[in-house]
Amino acid sequence: KLKKIAKIRKIQPHTVVHSPTFHSAFSNPEELLGFIVKVRKLCKGKPVGIKLCIGSPKEFEDICRAMVDLDIQPDFITIDGGEGGTGAAPVEFSNSLGMPLRDGLAFAYDSLSSYQLKSRIKLFASGKIVSAFHIARAMALGADVCMSARAMMMAIGCIQALKCNNNSCPVGVATQKEKLVKGLDVEDKAQRTYQFHRETLNDFAELIAAAGIKDPIEIRREHINRRVSMDNIRKYSDIYPYPNMNKH
Repeated sequence: KLKKIAKIRKIQPHTVVHSPTFHSAFSNPEELLGFIVKVRKLCKGKPVGIKLCIGSPKEFEDICRAMVDLDIQPDFITIDGGEGGTGAAPVEFSNSLGMPLRDGLAFAYDSLSSYQLKSRIKLFASGKIVSAFHIARAMALGADVCMSARAMMMAIGCIQALKCNNNSCPVGVATQKEKLVKGLDVEDKAQRTYQFHRETLNDFAELIAAAGIKDPIEIRREHINRRVSMDNIRKYSDIYPYPNMNKH
């Protein structure tokens, strides 16, 4: 199996491979958009998007400006949060590098709206989305689609052992070792994951219905409250005010 994986990844077996800290295909917004055009042609029109955790607001605004100047946009943008992802994420990065999901998502939506780009680009949210309320909260901040990886991993048995990157996951989720993989009952976990997904969406439907919302597209920031101190509760529309659409 290791030889097969190495062949797919075009490396020698038992080679240590580290994720690069930068992209080799582009180094500025214009080159990024050019790369999107290239990928779009290669995949024959399939939707093409980018994923990022916003670190520098100016860099994202530079991308928006380039999208307007060159009239090139991705089909979707996925905003991840600085909360960290799987156990393979460096411990030093989690909750330390980049904007948290809520702040990054609101900023991305506001920036795209200010540049009159939001109607052309779908916004995906990814980062610790587990419950029905998490979905509603992300959609209130501008998400068109919510992605959930961590919750689905836990539904199939992940215990967050933080061994995703060394092939020794004790429950058989993130490993190719046959002895460990045997601990993962695929048929049982498939049903658990299906039921978790189904019930979460049912809960979401009940949640927005209880708020008097007929369609998820109607969720707005004023629907969400947040306690900011012991005696102060504010709406998201106050914490994350909608942008001035005449800015650009």
